[in-house]
Amino acid sequence: MAGHSHWAGIKHKKDRADKQRSRIFAKLSKEITVAAKLGDKNPEMNPRLRSAIQSARSSNMPKDNILRAIEKSKINLDSDFENLRYEGFGPCKIAVIVEALTDNKNRTASKIRSIFQKNNGNLGTQGSASHNFNQIGIIKINKNEVKEEKIFEYALEAGADECFLNSDFHEIRCKKEDIYNVKKKLEKNITNFLSTEIEWIPLNSVDLYGEDKECAIKFLENLEDIDDVQNVFTNVKFIES
Repeated sequence: MAGHSHWAGIKHKKDRADKQRSRIFAKLSKEITVAAKLGDKNPEMNPRLRSAIQSARSSNMPKDNILRAIEKSKINLDSDFENLRYEGFGPCKIAVIVEALTDNKNRTASKIRSIFQKNNGNLGTQGSASHNFNQIGIIKINKNEVKEEKIFEYALEAGADECFLNSDFHEIRCKKEDIYNVKKKLEKNITNFLSTEIEWIPLNSVDLYGEDKECAIKFLENLEDIDDVQNVFTNVKFIES
């Protein structure tokens, strides 16, 4: 979620800061509420909730918003949220995986299907696009939190598979089923985390530029604008023309 669209690394920057901030807070709040509802209200006893709160803090979400989201889990006892995955192909045959958290799957499916259709894409069955990706656990840490010479040591000790150095953050990768165990071990040496998520990483990319690029950007942004959508993954790579 996360800063929290997962094509963020390739997303075109647009002047949508306020709108994006509001949407990110809404998605983070929903994840906090659901995590608190499904597990312990104490983040120390609930790794999903703890990770959601850490992501919220890294996005500068106010403490009051976080507390309200936790309290909401005690109020909405009758609302059942489902984690759903939609797969398909967008404009220029780019593979897309959409993850949603919804209390009305008919509403969510209808909105997502409509965006695919309006952008010359098609929504398929589960497995139709995901074979183009690997699903892995990814933990991101601000570079200011830990020195480069230490992050590799910590990642190795925690049982991670890989560690990458990016311009602003360290990225630790592990098997998806190991993500909370790896993070728990990292927490012995690291306090603040940007995000802890299971992501879909493309095996190969589709290069787009010019009009095709703009069309794909609009399509992906429209998907992210749906309230129920938490994450969008794609195999597109935008080329500067």
